[in-house]
Amino acid sequence: MMVKLMRFSETQIQRYSRHILLPEVGGKGQAALLKARVLVIGAGGLGSPVALYLAAAGIGTIGLIDGDVVDLSNLHRQILHHTPDVDRPKVASAQAKLTALNPDVTVVPHHERLTADNALSLFEQYDIVIDGTDNFPTKFLANDAAIFTKRPLIHGGILRFVGQVMTILPGQSACYRCIFKEPPPAGLVPTCQEAGVLGALAGVIGTIQATEAIKLILGLPQPLTGRLLTYDALASSFRQITVRRNPKCPICGEQPTITTLTVAEQQVCELPTAALLSNGGAA
Repeated sequence: MMVKLMRFSETQIQRYSRHILLPEVGGKGQAALLKARVLVIGAGGLGSPVALYLAAAGIGTIGLIDGDVVDLSNLHRQILHHTPDVDRPKVASAQAKLTALNPDVTVVPHHERLTADNALSLFEQYDIVIDGTDNFPTKFLANDAAIFTKRPLIHGGILRFVGQVMTILPGQSACYRCIFKEPPPAGLVPTCQEAGVLGALAGVIGTIQATEAIKLILGLPQPLTGRLLTYDALASSFRQITVRRNPKCPICGEQPTITTLTVAEQQVCELPTAALLSNGGAA
């Protein structure tokens, strides 16, 4: 342990001192964080707190994939971006903030959408993937790519006053398709613009996602596998829903029928709370 700690610079020892003091982290754990590579899909509402806390924790390489630019309507929840960043690519805005926060961190911007053509090659470059997207097709695509590349995927979603988180370990725990076989038809659920979202809710859910990633890197017990954690901001309450691997799952089941990546062209947001809870799963 001391050998690992002495490899840090004096500045790093001071920066990560509160981590190093934790017996569950220590110098060895902090070194593991500095070597880790995490891909964040989306530099928006969820991706902002995720990336900020990963950078603060000293995750060595953070990849950000997002093809969008900053819009004024983003700023009430996407805390990586400031008013002068409007019309700037989100990944460029995010890279500037994260590098300023922690120069130890290498931020790799991918100014593009996640697609069936680039998902596998991107996922293979990282140890863990975090889903900060706001539409069903990309969530299913991320799930499938994670299964094919055997990369842990930390799902997150928010709508109005409700959020949810689940960690997926391919081959070990339930995946996204174990709960929902395919994306719902376009127009069945409200769009983000129609439904709205409490800005601070993104911080709660994104912070939990970042915590899950750090726990996986450190090998800490009890990740959110086999459990969907939901948070109701109005009721100030958390709820856990047990989710199990589906032997008939089309991608991770006993006889998978999905063998290649595809993505539906559809833009919808998260399931309403009632639908989410009644289905016992995530969106």
